[in-house]
Amino acid sequence: MQDASKHYINGQWVASIDGREMAVENPSTEQKIATITLGGVADADAAVAAAKAAFPAWAATDPLDRIAALERLMEVYKGQAEDMAQAISFEMGAPIALARTAQVGAGAGHLKNTIRTAKGFAFERPLGDHAPCDMILYEPVGVCALITPWNWPMNQVMLKVVPALAAGCTMVLKPAEQAPLSAVLLAEMIDAAGFPPGVFNLVNGDGAGVGAHLTAHPDVNMVSFTGSTRAGVAISKAAADTVKRVSLELGGKGANIIFADADEKAVTRGVRHCFNNSGQSCNAPTRMLVERSIYDHAIETARAVAEKTEVGPADIEGRQIGPVVSETQFNKIQYLIKRGIDEHATLIAGGLERPDGLNRGHFVRPTIFADVTPEMTIWKEEIFGPVLTMTPFDSEEEAIALANDTPYGLTNYVQTADKSRARRLARGLRSGMVEMNGKFGAPGTPFGGMKQSGTGREGGVWGLEEFLEVKAVTDWGRSWQRFF
Repeated sequence: MQDASKHYINGQWVASIDGREMAVENPSTEQKIATITLGGVADADAAVAAAKAAFPAWAATDPLDRIAALERLMEVYKGQAEDMAQAISFEMGAPIALARTAQVGAGAGHLKNTIRTAKGFAFERPLGDHAPCDMILYEPVGVCALITPWNWPMNQVMLKVVPALAAGCTMVLKPAEQAPLSAVLLAEMIDAAGFPPGVFNLVNGDGAGVGAHLTAHPDVNMVSFTGSTRAGVAISKAAADTVKRVSLELGGKGANIIFADADEKAVTRGVRHCFNNSGQSCNAPTRMLVERSIYDHAIETARAVAEKTEVGPADIEGRQIGPVVSETQFNKIQYLIKRGIDEHATLIAGGLERPDGLNRGHFVRPTIFADVTPEMTIWKEEIFGPVLTMTPFDSEEEAIALANDTPYGLTNYVQTADKSRARRLARGLRSGMVEMNGKFGAPGTPFGGMKQSGTGREGGVWGLEEFLEVKAVTDWGRSWQRFF
């Protein structure tokens, strides 16, 4: 891999102008695995200048040529899949089996689906049969600042970088400083795929430095951010002065509503989904709402699943869950588990401290609280760890009210054999996504939320349109050629 201490600006790996060093830690061992440079204002300015200079030519490129470049990137990505899996596993603690499948696979899937979407997208189209001489042009929004999190590195990077490239935008990527190695590797891949200099730029940095500067930069036309709601609010305020477009994918506190007629694996599936990726997913089903007639049985099932869930280092082959990403994250989760205990939720599995036999690394016990009520801290706050809360309900109306009792609105889940009920729930739940009976969204499904879970959508045609401006042109004439 390229020297991770350098930034990728204007097609070159360059030393930082005004940065400072930071160690990258393996969360399984707490050992240093790399050194990056947290860039400063001058680094961010250089990257934005390169993107701005490259924009006119890249924006004017035939969409078919942009698609061809993405197809070259796909071949490079597939050829280095194992390198990417190792990087992700080392930097953020995903077990290597999960890194190879879900983590790397998510990046490949978004790249493939964006290519397919772009091939079918009419970048120039008539307004309609009633106005054949009026043309609608979809044009790139401009220079984009892309700020991504550490929990699903390639999932979130690819959801931003690839549609931005397909749209004709140029960009500066600032990956999470806790998990930068996968982004450095992707920059190498983009370079190998032959994208023009300045189209894609990477500057490592923290949110207070590079991130804040990019969001307020007058030459940045759009900010696409995935992370905490707190940071999303700050970005929105900073971007307002220059009226940037802002797309935000923020926190979540998903409810998993399980009715008595749900399939027999619903509870087990829900617990495992919550614990997946060590609970570090914004769309995790962290609040399990269970119909009262099966609540006691559900508690026992959930307890058994938690007790059977293995925890261990990320480099071990198997189905264990790994560590959380950092000491800061570990301490936050420990604090919230203690709050659950202090506020008298019923602890049925897990609890404080590391699992037995693990004396180093940021490992959290798979934890379940029952009898959790809306005034409790663990009901309200996004924990972002392997912690599940359980609450009973008596009616469909109560289930909807409980699910919606949160400032978040990313993903909710419904488990029932009654299709009419499922559709009523889907309409009543205030979230950008509702998953039914363990069925995941198909490729190209829009990803995003309502309320404090953010604005905008990623994936499919919606994700491509996030990076496009709509231009209306009159008197185009009746003769036109579809440009895609």
